[in-house]
Order: sequence, then C-alpha cells, then structure tokens
Amino acid sequence: MKTAWEDIKAYLRSRLPEKSYSMWINPITYLGQEDLSVVLGCPNRFSCNWVEENYLGMIQEGFKQAAEGKVDLVLKVGPPTKKITTECGPAPVEQLMFPSLPLKNAHRSGLNTDFTFGRFVVGPCNEFAYYTLKAIAQQSTSTSNCTFLCSDTGLGKTHLSHAVGLEIKKQKPSCRVLYVTAEAFANEMVYALKNNKIEEFKNKYRRSCDILLLEEVHFLGGKEKTQAELAYTLDALTNDNKKVVFTSSLTPKDIPNMSKELSSRLTSGVFASIEGTDYHTREKILETKASEHGISLSREIIGFMAGRLTRDVRQMESAVKSLKARAELMNARVDMDLAKEVVACLVSGKRSVTIHDIKDMVAKYYKVDPEMLCSKSRKKIYTYPRNIFSFLCRHHTNEPLERIAQVINRSHSTVVYASELVERNMKSDDRMRREIEFLNQKIDEMKK
Repeated sequence: MKTAWEDIKAYLRSRLPEKSYSMWINPITYLGQEDLSVVLGCPNRFSCNWVEENYLGMIQEGFKQAAEGKVDLVLKVGPPTKKITTECGPAPVEQLMFPSLPLKNAHRSGLNTDFTFGRFVVGPCNEFAYYTLKAIAQQSTSTSNCTFLCSDTGLGKTHLSHAVGLEIKKQKPSCRVLYVTAEAFANEMVYALKNNKIEEFKNKYRRSCDILLLEEVHFLGGKEKTQAELAYTLDALTNDNKKVVFTSSLTPKDIPNMSKELSSRLTSGVFASIEGTDYHTREKILETKASEHGISLSREIIGFMAGRLTRDVRQMESAVKSLKARAELMNARVDMDLAKEVVACLVSGKRSVTIHDIKDMVAKYYKVDPEMLCSKSRKKIYTYPRNIFSFLCRHHTNEPLERIAQVINRSHSTVVYASELVERNMKSDDRMRREIEFLNQKIDEMKK
C-alpha cells in the first residue's frame, strides 16, 4: 500500500496546481493500516484539517482507482520528518512552517476563555438570546431560573453558554459554575450507579453547584433514567433559587422520547432561539473574525463573502483562516481573486440542486409517492426516506431549515433531528452508508 500511495501522489500531482500539490499533498506520508483503514500522516494539525476539508475526496478517488475499491482513510499528524544531510549537496528543503493560529484556551472549569460576550457578534437573528443570557450573567433578579437556548449547529449557542459561565466567574469568583454536556452528564450518572457513587453524583449537581450550564440536551432523548435524574436535579436547583441554562438543537417538544415531566421543566422558564444569520450580521462577523486574525479585508471582499457564506459562523471563520493561511504561505495579496478561490473551496460553484430535485430523486429511489414524504404517516416506509431527504437537503443545498421543513410538512427542529439521526446511523449501518453514497453520487451528477 505504501507503493500505491506514491502512485496516487503522482496521480494527484497531475490534477493539482504545482503550488497546491507541493504545499498540501507532497508532505503527506504513508503511516500504515489500522483495522481496515489506511492511515496517512500530515506534518501538523493545520495541514491535517486543510487536507481533510479540501482534498480528502480526491485522495479517496485515487485509492479507489489504485485498489479497485473503496478505501477508508484516516488522517493523523505524523511524526516529524528527520532532517537529512548529504556530503554532496544541501539538505532537502524542510516543510514550510504554518502560521501560528491561536489555540483555544481551556479554562479549568471546561469553559473556553475565547467565548466571551465581547466577542459575540449581535444581530437581529440572535439579539434576544444574547441579552437574555447576558442578564443571567449579570445576575439580574428579574431573570428566570431556567433558560432554554435553541439553535442549529454553528450559530453561537455554545459561545453564549460559555460566556455566561466566564462572566459570572469574573464577577463573583466564589460562585460555583458547573459546565457539562448532556452526554457527559449521562455517562457520569451511569458510572456513579455502577460504582455505588450515586450520592456523590447527586451532591455534585444538586448541592455543590450554583449555576448549571447543560449543553446538547437533545442527546438525552430516550434515556429514561437520566431524564428522571435530571428532572429531580432541576427541582433541587430551582427550589434553591439557582440558575440553569440549557442548549439544544431541538426544542423540548421535538426531542424524541422525552418524558413529559422533564419536557415540562425544560419549558418552565425562558425560551430563546438563534436563527440563521442575515446578510448584515454576516458582514459584521466577517469583519470581527478578520480583525481577530490580523488581516485586512476590503468592503468589496466582505460583501462578496457575506453573500455566499450563508451556512454558519464556522464556515465564515474557516474562510478567514484560509485567507490568512494562503496569504502567509504563498506570499499572496488578499484580493478579490484570492477570496473567490477560498470561497470556491467552501461553497460549490456547480449547478445548484433544489429541494424538489432531491425530493423527487429520493421518492424514485425508495419507490414511494413524493407526496407521501409530506404526509403525517409514521410508517417506516415513509419515515426512512423522509429522514434521508432531510439529511441530503442539509448537505447539498443552502436552503434554510424552515424551507426544508415546509416541503415535508414538518418543523425545522424535526429536520435537524432527522439529519443528525442519519449521520449517526451511517457509522454503524453499512446499508444506509452505501445508500447515502449512491444518492450523493447521483446528486453530484445532477450538478454537472
């Protein structure tokens, strides 16, 4: 397989600009195999992320041709290349050092110190959520004991959750802030039950905590014992006038298999949501990110990027980081041409595929009437393709969740859940993974 990798590199070299090949592909080394996966080594984490986002599909295609079949790839940061010296000439040129990008600062409480209120960009899509959580952080007596923050991924709910904890610790260091994800909460409870430490667990969450920040509550769907324990914990905290902030991609009523008792408690306080970013907010986010990363963007470039990077904040930050990296590594000027090059890597420039294209394709593949995808029926023959439809629309269109949901007569949170369910099940269900790969291929063919 090591020899095959060298052949694949030659194949990639023929398809890529020389600068791109030399910078990103040539430094990759073959590290071996783990189980059924081929492991490739990149010189550093930045390179690893960049190759995964921009060249992984091309590399997989190369392996597919060389091995006459699909090969699972794993990218890792490989061991440093030893410097080679020779008597008859200079040592080979070392791999370029990548720009030093700021590392996330981990607070000992688990809070990210970069996620402050000052760094959160406020706009019409998120201002209610921002001011609600800031009031909690300032410990206003008028705020509710329980706040539920809901949004799609990448729109800032985690940022605000961390900001609350950081601000409270700054104003009142003695305040006991506990930040935890719902998955960690559930795992911790299972461990406590198995090791006869349930009283210690209860004490931690009910008595040794002044404010609880619980992320990703939708993870608790179907976990009856964990839901019951969380409900008792919430009762104890609210009875002592303590604060709780929840975040979730789904509203309580849309979390599958959520008990009425816990759902009632989750909705007992203030509900705040963050919608998709509007154009002017995206402009402000790009300006802020550019300033944080030390690069200057013209109004023309910011306007161009704001009009095309519509998915979430992470996509915009990735674009700014990519501009910085390309400018520094290739000694290029940050102009409109470079911006277009970066955006092309993040947003497909091919013919767009519509929601209705995907709907008709899914209905044809699963042999169901397209209109039945919009029905209220919960039979698996309809729910399964309906979930696949939601997943494909979120990955192949820039349509807002509300629009996707409207087409199948569902709520936007149901679309989020269906998409995440498919993504999760693909990891263990080979049949589903093959079906998604086939449908992805058909959609790519539509775009040509």
